[in-house]
Amino acid sequence: MAKTIALIGALDTKGEEFAFVKAELLRRGHQPLVINTGVVGDPTFTPDISAERVAAAGGTTLADLRQQADRGKAIEVMTKGAAAVAQQLHEAGQIDGILSMGGSAGTAVGTAAMRVLPVGFPKLMVSTLASGDTAPYVGVSDIVMMPSVVDVAGVNRISARIFANAAGAMVGMVETTPPPITTPQITEKPLIAASMFGNTTKLVDQCRKLLEAEGYEVLVFHATGTGGKIMESLIDAGYINGVLDVTTTEWADELVGGMLTAGPTRLDAAAKRGVPQVIAPGCLDMVNFWARSTIPEKFAGRQFYAWNPNVTLMRTTPEENTALGRILAEKANRSSAPVAFYLPRQGVSVLDSPGGEFWQPAANQALFDAIKQNVRPDIPIYELDNNINDAAFAEAVVHKLLEFLK
Repeated sequence: MAKTIALIGALDTKGEEFAFVKAELLRRGHQPLVINTGVVGDPTFTPDISAERVAAAGGTTLADLRQQADRGKAIEVMTKGAAAVAQQLHEAGQIDGILSMGGSAGTAVGTAAMRVLPVGFPKLMVSTLASGDTAPYVGVSDIVMMPSVVDVAGVNRISARIFANAAGAMVGMVETTPPPITTPQITEKPLIAASMFGNTTKLVDQCRKLLEAEGYEVLVFHATGTGGKIMESLIDAGYINGVLDVTTTEWADELVGGMLTAGPTRLDAAAKRGVPQVIAPGCLDMVNFWARSTIPEKFAGRQFYAWNPNVTLMRTTPEENTALGRILAEKANRSSAPVAFYLPRQGVSVLDSPGGEFWQPAANQALFDAIKQNVRPDIPIYELDNNINDAAFAEAVVHKLLEFLK
């Protein structure tokens, strides 16, 4: 069955390239729906949705944008308009996937249209920026970024193959139906969000099995900044019934200046939405950097551990842990739903265990004391004589979350 694929881009400057991809999609048996976002000139072929309509959806007219001749303003308006148009088309059931191509401006406009669409909806961006930091473009969505290799400027022996591959990838996505999940009634199971890192994998694996045995489906989020942001967004969107936030390490990066921060709103969503949660200070013994050579000079003299050739961990200090404990307590204090803290006296990670590279009881105590001193009196705190990855700790946090949920 033919699918309709939104093809979004500037047809005044990149019309030849989009015409090529349109022809490829038609050749593969699918229907392109072309959306023009070009402002400066006329499109090289007639789109299905004009730049005038996109500009209107962005809050102004194409004539006004051309008269102002302000590139920044034009991109801002077309970015807003493209997102509005894409959302309208999706809500009306008129598109099955979305594909875009471009440089910096085209990537900004195309990915803005993609980010408003739900997780699982096929999204593909062919971009000159795809090999760099794509976080501002992908955000917490599932956009596929494909490097254009050469600029999106003409159809040649290199770009033709890239564009054809992009069309093929999009066709593959829109033709794909997820296989049925064999677990009975999986879609009816309440959802639990759990945060995990390499240093808490054993803990979360144990928790997941215990929760699944009780009839819950567990979504595990890797606490790499993006993972935390996605988890927060799904909680805020109302998908999640309970939160097992046992790896709060992203706050160490946010406070100290590491590479894997999830931003200052991490731990806000559950409190805001009234979702029950159990919190543990998992991996707050570490700040994450890339290779050792990338670490700022101001951290010279600190304790480091090479997790792999590309990731270097830095041990947090008692002073930093005091600040982190206060932040976690303040976040939990805003919750109207049940919340509890679990503190592992034998370490908050694999490295932070007796005899481990990051084992510093005084630093951990500063963290625990700050939580206890700043948390609301009605929020329970449980200190266990375990490492965070011990089976007894996993059983305790799961038992408490189940108690909250039931």
